[in-house]
Amino acid sequence: MKRRTFTWLAAASIAAAVPATAQETLIVGAVAPKTGPLAGGAAVSYWPNVQLWVHDVNARGGLDVGGTRYMLEVVEYDDQTNAGQTIQAVQRLVNQDGAQIVLPPYSTGLNLAAAPIYNRLGLPMVTSTATTDKADELSQQFPNVFITLGGAVPIVDGVVEAFTALRDEGTIGNRLAMVNVADAFGIELMGAAKPAFEAAGFELVYETSYPLGSQDLSPVMKAAAAAEPDAFIAWSYPPDTFALTEQAIVEDLQVGAFFTAVATAFPAYYERFGEQAEGVLGIGGVNADGEAFQDYAARHLEVTGAAPDYWASAMVYSSFQVLEQSIEAVGSFDNEAIIQHIKDNSFETVIGTLEFDENNNNTSFWTVGQWQDGVFKGVASTGREGAVEVQPKDGWN
Repeated sequence: MKRRTFTWLAAASIAAAVPATAQETLIVGAVAPKTGPLAGGAAVSYWPNVQLWVHDVNARGGLDVGGTRYMLEVVEYDDQTNAGQTIQAVQRLVNQDGAQIVLPPYSTGLNLAAAPIYNRLGLPMVTSTATTDKADELSQQFPNVFITLGGAVPIVDGVVEAFTALRDEGTIGNRLAMVNVADAFGIELMGAAKPAFEAAGFELVYETSYPLGSQDLSPVMKAAAAAEPDAFIAWSYPPDTFALTEQAIVEDLQVGAFFTAVATAFPAYYERFGEQAEGVLGIGGVNADGEAFQDYAARHLEVTGAAPDYWASAMVYSSFQVLEQSIEAVGSFDNEAIIQHIKDNSFETVIGTLEFDENNNNTSFWTVGQWQDGVFKGVASTGREGAVEVQPKDGWN
């Protein structure tokens, strides 16, 4: 259940390169799924970035806190995709393991469930994989919680924008099938999407939800195909993103726009579906041609042995950078001061500048991406540069 990792990189050369300050060990806690329905997503977007960030900090000589340099040691817990386990692990990290930094959990549901315990323990919680329109409510109740991926409404607006552009050019009609995973993420996005698409003149000809961890999604896709939609949307998590795409190919779902959510941006998605993935739309995106992302992706591959995804990976790493920069700026482990510093400042990260308005980064994140020529490129955002034009889905063959 618990694993310690300690990254010392070329310790002798690091010691020679940094000022002659005391070297201490700093415990960093990390809790996220290694088993359960969300383990696959965390294995791509979360855990490799914990590894990369610790590597990068230690390679620079450690975290400089008030003139003392701390080498990072990570204590990891598997929450088994169970909110109760997440909460217990956070408590163990602080009360038993002595963690001075506790990184945020993975996924919308687990972050929302864990917010009260982070607040009770006074920990800054810069979430990186939570999407919710409850940011204002959360910031009032838990002023230590920050949302980097924005809310459901901006994401839905981006998808509506992309689908409307395809409809206006005549590549899709108004008939829409939409499904969702029945957890906090899927329910909130579905709730925002239905009225938004109806207001944009789309007709919802099929809708349903399915339980988190569903093994057989063929009935969902069969029913969607029977409704003869012009476009398909799934507010899905990684296992169902893959399963729904599989079933769409089996059913030969012929739509001009096909959208699945989390994991569409994973390199493994294109590895699995190859050219059939061309034109598939998904949540998130990046400026794939930008120098900052390409440099980050190269380091991610070198250090972890795997490529990052084209959405949440860089955001996860960026949230760690926010914590790092704030702790060093404050010069202590005074969590109250660190939280206030995050509120009051902007941060330069691998995705560009991050800043929070009422604890919510609602002005600068990607909302929709699309597989084009083997790369998942951003096609809609709330203020990021580098978007490309959305393209219609031209069948599965």
